[in-house]
Amino acid sequence: MTLPRQRGLTEQAADAAIDSACRLLRLPSIRNEFSDIADRAMKDQMTYRGFLAELLMTECDDRSRRRSERRIKAAGFPREKSLRAFDFDASPNIDAATIHTLASCEWIKKSQPLCLIASGTGKSHMLIALGTEAAMKGYRVRYTLATKLVNELVEAADEKQLNKTIARYGRVGLLCIDELGYMELDLHGAELLFQVLTEREEKNSVAIASNESFGGWTKTFTGPRLCAAIVDRLTFNGTIIETGTDSYRLATTRARAENAAKAG
Repeated sequence: MTLPRQRGLTEQAADAAIDSACRLLRLPSIRNEFSDIADRAMKDQMTYRGFLAELLMTECDDRSRRRSERRIKAAGFPREKSLRAFDFDASPNIDAATIHTLASCEWIKKSQPLCLIASGTGKSHMLIALGTEAAMKGYRVRYTLATKLVNELVEAADEKQLNKTIARYGRVGLLCIDELGYMELDLHGAELLFQVLTEREEKNSVAIASNESFGGWTKTFTGPRLCAAIVDRLTFNGTIIETGTDSYRLATTRARAENAAKAG
């Protein structure tokens, strides 16, 4: 399709030509905003180059935002969580400076692991929030519950699709595994999980959230040697954040009960 070019277009004809060109070139942000940007350019007496830069940056910024939204959606997070919404006062054992350093995603660039350990003190919030930060910075992220991942691996093994499934989990820049330690895994399931961790070792990052300290992982991974090997995969050159032993949900419930008792 070739658009007709004319000199001395009326404002209405120019708007129509810009709209058609933007549709043809797939520039939705410029198409939606060029009129407002043009009005602002006239008011601010922008140069032609400045006006063009403003248009192009608007399109680039919007494309970047849409890509981030697609990566966040593809990650499969169960709910929205952000670092901005995290209550550091309720989790005094978590150092805010450390978390904001992790938000830079340098550890993902270096393919290092991250372990968030404790019971009910915002570790899942932190896992999702850091995963979201990674997606916003351009990394492919995948979130999954530990039991769901193991079940998927067992099904893949039964259907002769194990290598394909492990490779798929191996390619993402950050794999977030939540609720590791909530349920005991049989030896076969634990071995399959170990294969995923081995596939990613020193190539792509893994972040896990667990309600059990490492000493309690023998209840999840009943084979001592396999348990030690998994802990090694998840801690070597990694960051370990222990968020405390008191449950935030339990503390909140107790506080509400105390306030209700005082009010009564």
